[in-house]
Amino acid sequence: MYRVQCIKIDTSFSGEMRYDDFRTKLLENAGRPAIVNVNIGTTVKGAIDDLDEIISTLENCGFRDRFYIHCDGALAGLMLPFIKQAPKVTFIKPIGSISVSGHKLLGCPTPCGVVINRLKDIDVLKSTNIEYIASNDVTISGSRNGQSPIFLWYKLKSMGYEGIRREIEACLRNARYLTVHLKNVGISAFMNSKSIIVVFEKPKDEVFVQKWQLACAGNVAHVVVMPHVSFEMLGIFVEELTEKRYALLQDKEFSVPCVALDIGQENCLCKLHENIRSSL
Repeated sequence: MYRVQCIKIDTSFSGEMRYDDFRTKLLENAGRPAIVNVNIGTTVKGAIDDLDEIISTLENCGFRDRFYIHCDGALAGLMLPFIKQAPKVTFIKPIGSISVSGHKLLGCPTPCGVVINRLKDIDVLKSTNIEYIASNDVTISGSRNGQSPIFLWYKLKSMGYEGIRREIEACLRNARYLTVHLKNVGISAFMNSKSIIVVFEKPKDEVFVQKWQLACAGNVAHVVVMPHVSFEMLGIFVEELTEKRYALLQDKEFSVPCVALDIGQENCLCKLHENIRSSL
């Protein structure tokens, strides 16, 4: 919309920002202010960028009062406050805004989200008074769905803090179970510690991929272990995947794919990295 130059920052295999590359690119653009998008749970791997490290890097590179930080917490933004030892995303820190989705973790029936800004930034937009609704319009599109806030309010009030916490703990527990179970049957798998997304080698069977509606990216696929995904469902999923994979392994031309670049050497169960681990 604003034709601002977008500079991509390199990431590690986990999907988290590489802070050395962030520092390098800040110094390359030292004469300009920085607008930084901090991922609070990336789409494919659920990686969470270190907000404190980003703030420290900005300040050390001379951007003390020349940056704006937006925290994109579409899915994980609603999870972190309920996870012990999770990083804190708070306006006590010098961030400008946070966004979360209502239709993902909370399961609102229509896609919706919330963006929380500082009042000083909202005040800039208050001059746009809409006469026929007797209100100020601070949205980009000029309209919004009034039902969505009601859905969000109802879900938050009906579940309560403890209800949401228990649901998130169950999701994390099931995601860890899926990761371990996949590895136990010889399938390369990985999950970030504060995420409910499990990443594993992409199945070769397209029928299986379609049946389970797997989201694939390159050599990997992922499962988002949402509240409706039960322990039993995960067991059936791994059983079917194992059967499909066993049939492929009977073919001498088939070999376990290497996904070390996608999920790290320590999580890759291909022959090459299996031999490396054995020699160590």
